[in-house]
Amino acid sequence: MAMDLGKARVLVTGGSGFLGAQVVDELRARGAQYIAVPRSRDVDLTDQRATRQLFERERPDLVLHLAAKVGGIGANQKLPGTFFRDNMAMGLNVLEEARRAASAKLVVAGTICAYPKFAPVPFREDDLWNGYPEETNAPYGIAKKALLVMAQAYRQEFGSNFVMLFPVNLYGPRDNFDLETSHVIPAMIRKFDAALSASATHVTLWGDGSPTREFLYVDDAARGLVDAAVAYDDPEPVNLGAGFEISMLDLAKLIAAKVGFRGDLVWDTARPNGQPRRMLDVTRAAERFGFRAQIGFEEGLARTIAWYREHRQEILAREDRP
Repeated sequence: MAMDLGKARVLVTGGSGFLGAQVVDELRARGAQYIAVPRSRDVDLTDQRATRQLFERERPDLVLHLAAKVGGIGANQKLPGTFFRDNMAMGLNVLEEARRAASAKLVVAGTICAYPKFAPVPFREDDLWNGYPEETNAPYGIAKKALLVMAQAYRQEFGSNFVMLFPVNLYGPRDNFDLETSHVIPAMIRKFDAALSASATHVTLWGDGSPTREFLYVDDAARGLVDAAVAYDDPEPVNLGAGFEISMLDLAKLIAAKVGFRGDLVWDTARPNGQPRRMLDVTRAAERFGFRAQIGFEEGLARTIAWYREHRQEILAREDRP
């Protein structure tokens, strides 16, 4: 039975983050009247008591668990234990409290990092367990994949209506543009924009340019998550993606052209490439709840670059604060 968002009490963990803010906008656009968005500074989801108090206060009918400790390859290499611990702890606490609130439906956002390093392309949901994830982000990916096991086990034992989606790499306005922790698209946009402003002759990028990635515009991802919240109630995991792949070399050329940078690309091959290829099979999402990506990649990039340039000064000023 489809959920009536207008009558539901909705809790969005991570609702003030990049994806979460867009999910909240999508929920409001679809008529949700009550949306609770706990701030990380106020509610520590790695703390079981704090998580329980949150659920007892909000009494949600629907929970979208989007809170996560995330970052690019460098951040994952530097903090593998932290990434595993925090994501595992948040998931354990949120799923357990949703189980205790027996009426609550839960939608969990996973990650493409959960897939095996050498999974056949496109990645199918049935291949999630056919190998170990790419080493640089395996702790994060495994922590998220463990939540799929927990969600399915709770469904089997307790009848919990828990579903899990696996979004591909996301991008768009309001993304994280910090070079220490950002993902590849915002990092490239910032590097090329800075190089253009400085009249630099080249930009140095990680790896050798050969890996491929798939990207989903954040508005599409938010729509897919809310689609699943409203209409998907099955135990099988579902990919959320756009169904294409692009090499890092071609991505860099495309972003450089859109930013207006005409200098050289220098590849630092001492830095890791990450997973060789990434692209999702998106058939199940279309079949189960009618989801298909709508925003074209070049249009999405143009919107993201425009947003960064509009907010560049406040981003840089925020980083300069002690």
